[in-house]
Amino acid sequence: MPEGVTKARLTAIRYAAHETSLYEFSRLDGLVWPAAEPGAHVDLHLPNGMMRQYSLVHAGPALETYTVGIRRDRASRGGSVYVHDHLRVGAQIDLGGPRNNFPLAEDAAHSILIAGGIGITPVMCMIERLEKLGRDWHLYYSCRSRAETAFLKPLQAMGGARATFNFDEENGGKFLDLPAIAAAAPKGAHFYCCGPTPMLKAYEAATAVLPREQVHIEYFTAAEAAATEGGYTVELRRSKREFAVPAGKTILEVLREGGVEVTSSCEEGVCGACETTVISGKPDHRDMILTAGERAANKTMMICCSGCASERLVLDL
Repeated sequence: MPEGVTKARLTAIRYAAHETSLYEFSRLDGLVWPAAEPGAHVDLHLPNGMMRQYSLVHAGPALETYTVGIRRDRASRGGSVYVHDHLRVGAQIDLGGPRNNFPLAEDAAHSILIAGGIGITPVMCMIERLEKLGRDWHLYYSCRSRAETAFLKPLQAMGGARATFNFDEENGGKFLDLPAIAAAAPKGAHFYCCGPTPMLKAYEAATAVLPREQVHIEYFTAAEAAATEGGYTVELRRSKREFAVPAGKTILEVLREGGVEVTSSCEEGVCGACETTVISGKPDHRDMILTAGERAANKTMMICCSGCASERLVLDL
């Protein structure tokens, strides 16, 4: 079994909203799960060979179950549709993680939380933690309709005036005024956004008025194309193998074709599953995970989408 992967059993499926369900997983060995922080996600190694990342609904130091919210995506590449159509209580799968590319700044005086659709999953986890800490927060939650809004009733009960809901079918499709929300942010506020529709707009709006370190985005899709210029050599130090990367190919594709097993999932640089240690060389970073400082340090890279700006790249594989 790969490092960091645990045998799990699906112990419950609960309705959350139209086409959205909550899936609870327990460990087969009966132990509690590793500690998970708000914003963390886990890898589901599905029986059809796919691996997909889903955010945890609850966080804590020792959880008996990991719960994820999964919406049946109309544009699914197969992951969410498979889960909804084929996973049943009692099913056994491998579960990896948790990892956190969307951490919560628990000491922030104020947190602005924006969620679009199923993007509420990690945000709900953050709200639970902020409530326990007694921190100030405000949620802006956008969905197509009330029927598709997960956690609507508990959020209405918990949030009161701190939760603003936007339902497309009730306001002519008008979206949240993200620039205005960002501009009105209190000094020192941290800005969080998760969801396929609002994230990039929210990012642009928030970074225009807030320091970059106060803006946190959970990406569902890549914002730039993968590096496929090629023309360099990749050395795998531990495997003692070399590969020429041609134009039109990513590093991950070349390694796969060469029979090298590398963990990956999204293949767009948004999940972190393929993060690899860099020994030498200059990566051409195209991911949506590493910070500017981490990119400059060149200690790791996402080989599914990033390339090389030098003639040779040496990886710890």
